[in-house]
This record gives sequence, C-alpha cells and structure tokens, in this order.
Amino acid sequence: MHLARVVCGVVMLLALGSSAVADAVTRLQPERLRATHEKIEALKTQRQEVKLASGYDDVRVLLHVHSHFSHDSRGTIEEIVAAAKEAGVRVILFSEHPASTYDYVEDGHRGEVDGVLLIPGAETSGFLAYPKQSVQDQKPDSPQAYCDLVRATDGMVFLCHLEERMDWEIDDLTGSEIYNTHADVKDEPRFMASLRNPVTMLTLLGAIKQYPQEVFGALLDYPADYLARYDELCQTTRLTGVSANDAHHNQGFRATVTEGGKVLLEDALDKKLAELDPDKITPLKLLVSGKQPGDVIFELDLDPYVRSFRHVSTHLLLDEVNEQSVREALKQGRAYVAFDWLADPTGFVFRADRGDKNWPIGSEVPLADGLRLRAEAPLEAQFKLVRNGEIVAEHEARTIDIPIDTPGVYRVEAWLTLAGEGRPWILSNPIYVRGQ
Repeated sequence: MHLARVVCGVVMLLALGSSAVADAVTRLQPERLRATHEKIEALKTQRQEVKLASGYDDVRVLLHVHSHFSHDSRGTIEEIVAAAKEAGVRVILFSEHPASTYDYVEDGHRGEVDGVLLIPGAETSGFLAYPKQSVQDQKPDSPQAYCDLVRATDGMVFLCHLEERMDWEIDDLTGSEIYNTHADVKDEPRFMASLRNPVTMLTLLGAIKQYPQEVFGALLDYPADYLARYDELCQTTRLTGVSANDAHHNQGFRATVTEGGKVLLEDALDKKLAELDPDKITPLKLLVSGKQPGDVIFELDLDPYVRSFRHVSTHLLLDEVNEQSVREALKQGRAYVAFDWLADPTGFVFRADRGDKNWPIGSEVPLADGLRLRAEAPLEAQFKLVRNGEIVAEHEARTIDIPIDTPGVYRVEAWLTLAGEGRPWILSNPIYVRGQ
C-alpha cells in the first residue's frame, strides 16, 4: 500500500483518540509533533564527539533507492544527488526494478556525481542485488539460483522485504534488510482503516509544512519482526544488516479542477485516485471557489527524496569512499543502521576489546579471558546489548563496557525518548563471539 494512500483519512482516525500503544495516528497529533520537534532540536545541543575509536571513517550510505529506470519512479539523477548532498549522504546503492529496456548493471547509475558515489543494482527476485557484471541475459529458476548467479560475479545479495519471505532459507547471502520504510508504512492498521476517505488528508497540509520530517518519522516503528528473523539467521551464518529507504519519490497528491467543476485527485505518477464533488464536501467547495478548470487547488508531496534520505541510512565504516571499499565493508559487516532524523549518530562505535587488541563491528572474535564489548554514542541513550536475539544488558549512558564470558552473536541497540516514547535510534551489526 503506497504511503500517499495510507496517509489519506488521518483526520477520521484522529477522532478515534490515542491508542494504548503509540502508532502513526497518535504521533501525528499536533502536540506530539511539536514535542518531538522540540526534543530533536534540544538533542542537537547535547551532542558530543565520540572518544572511542573505530579506526574508520563513518559514512552515510543508502540502499534500496529507485530512479527513473524503475517503472514506479520519475526521479532524475540530478534530483537524487541534490537530495543526497542536502541529507549528508555520500554513497547510494540503487535498486532498480529490472526491465528489458535497459541493463541495470551496464546502464545503471555508476561513479561519482558531484561528490556522491553511485553504485548500480536491482530489487528483484526477493533481493537487493549488486552484481559486478551484467546478468541480464540469464534466467535463474529459483531465488537460490539467482543468489548464486550474482555471487558468482563477486557481487552482493541482500534479502529484502522480509515481511513477504520470513521462511526463506538462502545460502551465501551477503546480508539482509533489518528495516524497510515501505514495510513500516504497511504495518499501520488504523491508517489502513482510513483508505476509503481520501479527502481527509487535507488537514495534514499544515503539519507537513511545519514539521515535514517529524510527520514522515511518525511512521517509524521498531522493526521487531525483521530483527527477530535477522537474529535467527545470524546464529547460523554471518549476515550484514542494512536499512532500506525504498525511496521512489512517488507518493503525493495533486488536486485539479475539471471542466465540470469537480475535483480530480491524482497521485504523483498521474494515476487517478478519485473525482470529488465540491458541493458535497465543504472544505473542497471553499478551495474551488474562484478557480478555473485546470487550476491546481493543492499539491502534497509526501516523500521527496531528501525526506526519505534523512529518515534512515546505513552507516559504513570505510577506509576510503570508493566502490571497492563500500563492497568490502558491506561484506564484512562494518555497518550500523541509524534513524538519522532523530539525531546524528555519526561516530558511533561498537567494538570488542581484549588487552591492547580490538575488533570492529562485524568481526568474529575468539572467546577468551578479558574480552569486553564496548560501545559509545554521541548522545546519552538507552543502550541494549542483545545476544542471540535476547536482551542481556541495558544501560542509560553514552558508553557501555561489558565483560563477555559466553559465546554468541552480540549486537547493540540505542534508543532515545521523544514525546514520552522510546524510539529506536541505532541498530548495530553484530560482533560474533566464538567459543573454542
């Protein structure tokens, strides 16, 4: 279900009142948006540089981005690069929907454009795929065969949209999405109940104008199902967890006056959603007053690239910013996912230490006396240390330093509290502590 259609009818849902568990409808209430915005501004003043060293450059990277090559996007490379620069993104790995009219490897966006590194790839067969050479003419007969095909080029394959394939068992994956924006939008039942009333989204206009990123961020829920499956998979194989922006810039509304005096409501891809009679809808009647056929009475852009890019990203620990280094870091798991709209996490470190030796995030570490797991963030947060999918320690701090005497797959989460609600901020990749 597209974001624009999901947002329709929010006023009707607001009338239902707050739910016991916060959801997008609750978070879109004006007082919640204002409180969230004020806390985000306050957090900017509290940020401190991280002292714990990773030995790498922390680089914001996006995976699962669509451009005009995909059938459901009109995005130009100029628009996408400009949005990336505004959001502080330095690398984009595209995920186009393949078609016979182009080769996503040979024709896709590649190289550095105005300081942003572009890497071509596809969303296909249940994966985000980044082969090193064209696989256009080959037709594998199963998901495993497709994964094998891409990996045979020394390429990368990430399981995507886990909500549709929780039972998949694929050998030799590079990694998996641990958050997907589109999946997050779909998991909003009170929004879904509003789909029959598209006019009510008019009341969002003011909120989006005043708090654009907070409105987008109201859709953020902790990806419990994704992470549970990821934790399960990581106990049998190493997998790099990445975020999926699933950015298309195709969610929005445009309302124009027809020759007959009605209001034509279309989406961002010019698809007709409804034709409305202003005589039956008072707010529309006021908007149409004095307008001529063809006049646009309102436009609502819900997912410009910059808003999607600011929402979430995958931070890679790189030696240098080039395609080889990006691929190496993704294969080795030197990565963490962050909801950057809440606060800038740059510099976050999660590593294993023993004596004067340390291992970065994504490493396999032998269990031995004196082994510790350490993490530090630029803000005080609720740290959660997760082992094999279970929380084994929690601390409210900027740093944690925990002795480890049990093998397992360890990762860290950092949460922030905004408007009285805990929100996930950082989701690290694991450190794999191996026994004898």
